[in-house]
Amino acid sequence: MSDVAYDRLYDDITGGKLQPNERLIELDLARELGISRAAVRNALIRLEQEGLVKREPNRGARVRLVSEEEAVEILEARMALECVAVRHAALNRTPEDIDELRALLSKMEDHLKRGDLLAASDVNGQFHRRLIEIANHSTISRLLKMLNSQLIRFQYRTILTPGRPPSSLAEHRAIFEAVAAGDPDAAEKAMRTHLSRVAKALKQTAAEARSP
Repeated sequence: MSDVAYDRLYDDITGGKLQPNERLIELDLARELGISRAAVRNALIRLEQEGLVKREPNRGARVRLVSEEEAVEILEARMALECVAVRHAALNRTPEDIDELRALLSKMEDHLKRGDLLAASDVNGQFHRRLIEIANHSTISRLLKMLNSQLIRFQYRTILTPGRPPSSLAEHRAIFEAVAAGDPDAAEKAMRTHLSRVAKALKQTAAEARSP
């Protein structure tokens, strides 16, 4: 039953239904889901381990707020993992994989041409997830799922930065071309360049948010 509570809370947190700092009351959740408080508590412990929930003695649990500074740190950790993953993807890719990645890149470009930045960002996420699938590295996949779930609040932040959309498209194209060519060194370099620029854009938006 704790899996039921975990899945529901995970989806609600990463989907934005539950907002940062929102209280998670065990009794209320148990009644809503029709399960025991113990099952809810176990789910909250798992979510705390994944960085999505904060539990405090005598104060209960809340959806954890990830700061801009921590988001940059998470991006840096993600970069280390994705650089390894994209090397594997470059070595593992099949003609069918290349076709799928090309189709996603084309879809991203179409959304950007229409000015639909949020849709382009969604396809961006699909592109990265497909690379992780192609890499076929279960440990990296598990760790990236945990890290990316903590970044959900910042999902659309960088694509809205002036000048980022065309740069982002060019960066993804470089990643695609390196993977398609089966060149792990070029793929790693392209991924590192891309995520470094994402981190830079996030730092910029954080600085602008703090300025009066």
